[in-house]
Amino acid sequence: MLKRISLAMLLIIPAGCATDYKSESFRGGYSEVRLDENVFTVRFAGNAYTSPEKAADFCLLRCAELARANGYSYFIVIDSSHYIKQSTVTTPATAYTTGSGNTFGTATAYGNQATYMGTTYGQSTTTTYGGQTYVLSKPRPSNTIVCFKEKPTGGAFAYSATFLVNSLKGKYGIEN
Repeated sequence: MLKRISLAMLLIIPAGCATDYKSESFRGGYSEVRLDENVFTVRFAGNAYTSPEKAADFCLLRCAELARANGYSYFIVIDSSHYIKQSTVTTPATAYTTGSGNTFGTATAYGNQATYMGTTYGQSTTTTYGGQTYVLSKPRPSNTIVCFKEKPTGGAFAYSATFLVNSLKGKYGIEN
């Protein structure tokens, strides 16, 4: 029953569509956790059609949007991880059998009893369709960021939140 539901869910999802830039749902998206006043962990869950590069960009875009939404102009990524969640899907298998045969022999009947003595010869062919297993790789980047109102000094690379939002939204054709 669970396999049927899972397969039905796959059929509902349009084939070939990467995860959109949106809040997380069953099809993926971004999520965040606030760890301190100016510290956040942001994750992006891509589906099997989302490239690792796009998932990393969308994670970074959400970092920049969070910084701006909370009154910060800059942020530093203090921890980053990128992993791939793998799962498998197996399509259902269907088998079709066709056959033909010939019977050779004699039949005799006495009253209401009949007997048959003979041999049946034939052949059959079974063809199986489906049953393939596919490996699905889903990118899962994560960034922990510290936000700043002014550009920090001292050697750490700081992203400009406004520049990054404009750049990544332009790259992916996302409207402001």
